[in-house]
Amino acid sequence: MCGIAGIIAKREIHPAAISSMTDLMEHRGPDGEGEWRSESGTIVLGHRRLAIIDPTQNGAQPMPDPTGQAVITFNGEIYNYLEIAQNLAAEGVNLYTKSDTEVLLASYMKWGNDCLRHFNGMFAFAIYDRRKNKVFCARDRFGEKPFLFARTNEMIAFASEYKALLPLKGINAEQNDALHLRFLLSPREGLDDGRQTIFTDIDQLLPGEMAEIDVDTLGIEISRYWDILPNADYQNFKDADAINHFRDLLTDSIKIRLRSDVPVGSCLSGGLDSSSIVCVSNQLRGPNDAYHTFTGHFPQSNKDELPFAEKVISHTGVISHLTKPTGAMFLSDLDQFMWDNELPVGSTSQYAQWRVFKEAKKHEITVLLDGQGADELLAGYEQYFNYYLRTLDNGDPAKLANEKEAIQERYPLALNDTKAQLKEKAPVLLRWYAAQILNRGSDTLFGISKEYLSHTKSSANFTIPKGFNALSSILYEDTFKAHLPTLLRYGDRNSMAHSREVRLPFCDHRIAEFALNLSPKTHMGDAQTKRLLRRAMTKILPEEIRIRWNKQGFLPPQDDWFSDELKGLVNETIANPTFQNRNYWNVPWWNKCLERFNKGEIHLAWTLWRPVISEAWQTRFVDRAKSLPRIEVFA
Repeated sequence: MCGIAGIIAKREIHPAAISSMTDLMEHRGPDGEGEWRSESGTIVLGHRRLAIIDPTQNGAQPMPDPTGQAVITFNGEIYNYLEIAQNLAAEGVNLYTKSDTEVLLASYMKWGNDCLRHFNGMFAFAIYDRRKNKVFCARDRFGEKPFLFARTNEMIAFASEYKALLPLKGINAEQNDALHLRFLLSPREGLDDGRQTIFTDIDQLLPGEMAEIDVDTLGIEISRYWDILPNADYQNFKDADAINHFRDLLTDSIKIRLRSDVPVGSCLSGGLDSSSIVCVSNQLRGPNDAYHTFTGHFPQSNKDELPFAEKVISHTGVISHLTKPTGAMFLSDLDQFMWDNELPVGSTSQYAQWRVFKEAKKHEITVLLDGQGADELLAGYEQYFNYYLRTLDNGDPAKLANEKEAIQERYPLALNDTKAQLKEKAPVLLRWYAAQILNRGSDTLFGISKEYLSHTKSSANFTIPKGFNALSSILYEDTFKAHLPTLLRYGDRNSMAHSREVRLPFCDHRIAEFALNLSPKTHMGDAQTKRLLRRAMTKILPEEIRIRWNKQGFLPPQDDWFSDELKGLVNETIANPTFQNRNYWNVPWWNKCLERFNKGEIHLAWTLWRPVISEAWQTRFVDRAKSLPRIEVFA
């Protein structure tokens, strides 16, 4: 896990340019730094190292191959590097280190671009290939690791973080208001689901994409190297066989993600996903292998997960560590938290995650496993029942009615409220005017100025492979476009802020290819979310966790914080002239919203979060990035 940067240019690059970029990402790699420069000085690669596999100097980067024909800068982990190393050795390839970086580079030298199909991992890398005079780049299948890049007429620059690109001369921090506003309205989309980032001068590789940069012309050719397609073999799996196969896949995914030359532990929320990882890890690790878990604890909150986490801790005997985030701590950490995250975040749960990784650093646990990805791939959100019901045979009305009744009994809010549906279908402008007149509503849409309402339309440029049913289609969309990519960005920035590496066993391409092809009944039959995981974890998880039906995120008591420690921040944000002078805010509505909140409409804390975090980002990241010394690109 590291930070990478590079510049490919038409003229000689300034000697200090790449180190200035990597210095801004020191937190991603405090264990070492390096750079490689071509003879012409027109190609420079940089690296900040967090040493995980082969932490000796042998694993330092940028790493050249033994022939001198290629050099790599790489962020991430190739979890199956041992198996690939065996395959390479069988084909006569000699390896000189114990690092996965050398395995990745040797795989490219042996198989070319086709090396990507061999990797099980999270990665973003760039390889300069002297033979082709091209730079080959790729991002992992889920997009766990970032690959951001900027283009001008004279150069292409890439990096792991925005803060390393924005200070470059020729790159500016102008924003795409449409993406910004879409995120504020629906944090599940807007900032991570397209090539264009929120900064108009910066693009990104999407999950499962690779790129080739022609060094002479600076032309860049981007293509997708992986996708999930309907698979009749998996679709025909019997239920029992599907459960057993999934358990084997998950166990192996966890097993290879436990590979490390530094201490490994887990995040533990008390939910089904992280608890499953901890319990399977407990089976895989040796009896004398100390295993540490890290949990956010919110005393006096009805959303506190600690009682459930404690059942897993007792069941496994792991060493538990707690962090207790408060509103006052959030206020104190806000400057650093926003600088680390680089973009607005969806709620204070991202701050709680940031504190969990900070606690792991305190106890010197460098690698942590976490459960992200399970909700999207395995149907963990109760709203997915709406899509599940569409897949059922309507020829038996009584059976369908019984299914609906069972779902509503266990998940009362799962099926769409007809009144809410009708409200959503009302014309946007009509709803907007009604909110202003009636002084009601909690939709962030009402706080957007009328002139900017057109910016809030969701993008529709996402294609789902043909042949998937309604449930698999929404799971595919939430995994690769609308929801998980944003959560993966949070995980990357919050872990790397504290020089920790987070590994996600559910984000294994083998699990995705299998799960998205299974029958809807396997996923959500018997009125169960994540039925496949629940059944697979029988006699592995504590039963109370396995059949815990209510789903809640990692949630601090945000409404309480807003009513207490953060009340001043909220009021100051809405009253600030900078906020009031931004063209896209409908300031009168926010003034009324704040007045309603202060009079006791506590639920509006979640609405008020949007302007608070947006303004915090503008002042604590964007303005700070603009104030950094400009980096000279050319000598």
